Amino acid sequence: MRHRKAARKLGRNTSHRRGMLRNMITSLLKHEQLETTDAKAKELKRAAEKVITLAKRGDLHARRRALAYVQEKAVTHRLFEELKDRYTDRQGGYVRIIKKGVRKGDSAPVSIVQLLPGEEKKKTKREKADTKGKPKAKKEEPKKTEKKSQPIKEGTTRGKGKKAAPGTKETQE
Repeated sequence: MRHRKAARKLGRNTSHRRGMLRNMITSLLKHEQLETTDAKAKELKRAAEKVITLAKRGDLHARRRALAYVQEKAVTHRLFEELKDRYTDRQGGYVRIIKKGVRKGDSAPVSIVQLLPGEEKKKTKREKADTKGKPKAKKEEPKKTEKKSQPIKEGTTRGKGKKAAPGTKETQE
């Protein structure tokens, strides 16, 4: 039974799993997007959110703990300088997992892991109420030019080679 076993083993021993997650977090923070299997993505999300929370704390101890986990020093500095400002108002949920489908070679479920972009100013309740009363602007459709129906002369063809009956005035559509 798996009682109180929080993390996935991912078919690896402890050192391999830890090293893989460290590499993946470094790549995620460097490129802000990563493609991997679903199980690895879920573990990556847990670990990445902890590192970003360290960056939000911003003190020396948090910086040293992040430097011990993230592989590249430049990525850690970027995390503490740029990325931490992006998530100051957000309390968790810094990483998004998008299901992509299955991998062609082994049919493994694949996901895209992304860092969320910085939040723009959210609308307050008052601003939302102001926009509710206003009707939405409808898109204007281009005017269609209507063809006037013209009578077909006797003996002429209409459409696909059919001739109009003599003595009738049919209209062309």
